[in-house]
Amino acid sequence: MKDLRINLQIRVPQVRVLDEDGNQLGVLPTHEALRQAQERGLDLVEVAPTSAPPVCKYLNYGQYKYELQKKEKDSKKRQKTADLKELRCTPKIGEADLQTKIRQAHKFLSAGDRVKFSVKFRGREMTHPEIGQGILTRVVEGLSDVSQLERPPLLEGRFLSIQLLALAKPKAREASAASSATLAEPTTSSSEGE
Repeated sequence: MKDLRINLQIRVPQVRVLDEDGNQLGVLPTHEALRQAQERGLDLVEVAPTSAPPVCKYLNYGQYKYELQKKEKDSKKRQKTADLKELRCTPKIGEADLQTKIRQAHKFLSAGDRVKFSVKFRGREMTHPEIGQGILTRVVEGLSDVSQLERPPLLEGRFLSIQLLALAKPKAREASAASSATLAEPTTSSSEGE
């Protein structure tokens, strides 16, 4: 919140004055505008210092600052940042454990977070990436009602991962069905390690 000049801090000879309801009172000498503000029991606040002449308004400055702070606090409270949650498993995951991971992902997506689901390959498991591909396909199908595919399967080193984005509206199932069709082949990253 920027600091506005009020009352005697306004040092220009003339100002354009607005009353407390926003009605224009015209261009007045600054000392006259200050006198009228004091008669009304209000402050003279410079709201547009860059215009010629500067625009000032009669208002209760303390109350005005309080309301601005309150609006700022409310807007910060309403803003929710979407976090990226990561769930990992191996190609040997059991069906019950996979369902648990899907339920966790469902909870994260319902809260509005993005989810990265990764399958970690160890040792010789790298020779069968299609197993990991099958797991990720089941995850996408299990979460199709609350998510859409944000990033298709990507093989990064020993991790095959997808990224899911929460749906804004429940009837966007068609979009998620179209995105699950792109689960054909994983792309490989140029930074394949180990």
